[in-house]
Amino acid sequence: MGKRNYAMLLLASRLGLRASDIARLQFSNIDWEKNEIRIVQYKTGNPVCLPLLSDVGSAIIDYLQYGRFKSESQHVFISSRAPYIPANKSIVCSAIQETIKKSKVTTDGRRHGPHSLRHSLACSLLKNEVPMPVISETLGHVKTDTTMAYLRIDLTSLMKCALAVPPVPDDFYIQKGGAFYA
Repeated sequence: MGKRNYAMLLLASRLGLRASDIARLQFSNIDWEKNEIRIVQYKTGNPVCLPLLSDVGSAIIDYLQYGRFKSESQHVFISSRAPYIPANKSIVCSAIQETIKKSKVTTDGRRHGPHSLRHSLACSLLKNEVPMPVISETLGHVKTDTTMAYLRIDLTSLMKCALAVPPVPDDFYIQKGGAFYA
C-alpha cells in the first residue's frame, strides 16, 4: 500500500476527516509542537481542532520523507503523477478505495469509501461510550442531530435504558364480562 494512501486512510478512519478536507490539508494546518490538526471544514465552514494521533503523524511523516514527490505545493498530499498538483477529493476517494480493496476486506454490498470511515469512527466512539457532544465535535458537527445520522441503533446503550417488566398476575388473563368478552 502506498505511503500516501495509508496516511489518507488514517486521516479518514482515525480522525473522521472528509475526503475534501484531506485533499485540502496544508502544512500550516499541522501543529507538530502541540500535536494538533486545525482546519476549517470545506463542507460546513466550521473550524475544527483534532489531536494529531501518533500513528497518523507517523504515517504523514513517512509519506513526506519517502513517498511525496518534490513539489513547491503547500498541500500535504499531491498527485502521484506529474505534474505534481495538490490532491483533490477524487484522488483521496480513489486512494482510500484502492487501499481497502488491496486489504482484501470484504465489502460486498457495503459502502467502503472515506465517508463510510466517518460512520465507522462515530459508531466506534459511541460503542466506547464517548459522549455525543464529543463525537459531534470530532466530526465537526455543530448540532448533535447531524451526528445522529451517522449512528445506527446502539443496542448496548438502549439495553441500559430498558425498564423491567413487572410480573402480571394470573387473573389478568382471565376474561371478565364486558362487550368484548361475550
